[in-house]
Amino acid sequence: MVKRSSLKQWSGVSLLTASLVMFAGCTAPTANNPTENSAVPAAQTAAPANEELKTVKVQLSFLKQSLDAPLIIAMNKGYFAEEGLNVVYERGFGNADTISKLGAGSFDLAFSDIYNAMEFNSKNPNDRVIAVASVHSRAPFSIITLKESGINSPKDLAGKKLGAPAGDGPRKLFPVFASQVGIDPNSVQWTTMEPKLRESFLLQKQVDAISGFATSALPGLLKGGKQMSDLNVFYYNDNGMDFYGNSILTRASFAEQNPEAVKGFVRAYLRGMQDVLRDPSAGLDAVMASDNSKLMDRNAEKVRMEIALERMFITPEVEKLGLGAVDPKRLETTIEQTVEGFGLPSKPAVSDVFTNQFLPAEADRQLPPASERKPLS
Repeated sequence: MVKRSSLKQWSGVSLLTASLVMFAGCTAPTANNPTENSAVPAAQTAAPANEELKTVKVQLSFLKQSLDAPLIIAMNKGYFAEEGLNVVYERGFGNADTISKLGAGSFDLAFSDIYNAMEFNSKNPNDRVIAVASVHSRAPFSIITLKESGINSPKDLAGKKLGAPAGDGPRKLFPVFASQVGIDPNSVQWTTMEPKLRESFLLQKQVDAISGFATSALPGLLKGGKQMSDLNVFYYNDNGMDFYGNSILTRASFAEQNPEAVKGFVRAYLRGMQDVLRDPSAGLDAVMASDNSKLMDRNAEKVRMEIALERMFITPEVEKLGLGAVDPKRLETTIEQTVEGFGLPSKPAVSDVFTNQFLPAEADRQLPPASERKPLS
């Protein structure tokens, strides 16, 4: 296994509408063989002399987005190759689908949320998946409305028509959200649509509000002609549901059989995250360059990155614990809320959902100092 040299110690931290872009093909790029979804120069990630890279298959939570910048940067700079890994990745089709394929063994690692993973594990105890690093310290779960609808607070949702796909995570958790904000969850009427039509339903006023990931819905609404000043966004994290966002997940059996590969992947990815936080514009540019189809919309991806920088990547908890870690007490609370919202038969222990044994040393996963963080442009 090829090991990278130690990092310097730092002193300091998914659903698109039809109006957004689609990607051509799902061919999995490799670190040594760039394809449609990868801009990885072979010279940067070639295996060192007399060393063979271990291939690991990775699935994204959905279409490649600016939120995947740490992965692309880590590939571009050869961080995975330094860990002895050849990373190949494919787009995903939503968090639940990604977890299902991970559990079935189609992929070795994946980016998805730990709450859908809990539901999967309850139904598939022999194919259990587990989170090995938190990628987004706060989830972008939200309810979004047009201000002109007169819905100015979560309480105003009572009696309204909400829209979301049937399997939408925030929709599943809405009963818990409703109880937190003081309304009857049965007082709203749900309309179901395909994910790509969600924002169109709101823009056409077929529904009064939608649930979903803000990082997916807001770019589509802005592209549809709205300004942020036209929208009200009610984040679950601001209303009694302090959920984590996506994590790096793997099958428990894969982690047990390949601990060094999992550690190496997490270490390289978090190095990529540190680079993105130093220069998010470079991270955004790297993602755009990796789209050989040239169908990605930079403005939409910039909006996504802005949300992530403001709410998901850098939080007081990450400042305290370092990248990749979780607060066990906070996670336990959200586990309890998920059991209620998803109607799970039993409550898993924190250790059944997340393990920190594959994280680098805390000194190696600190946020870059604020003075080193460039603004997004």
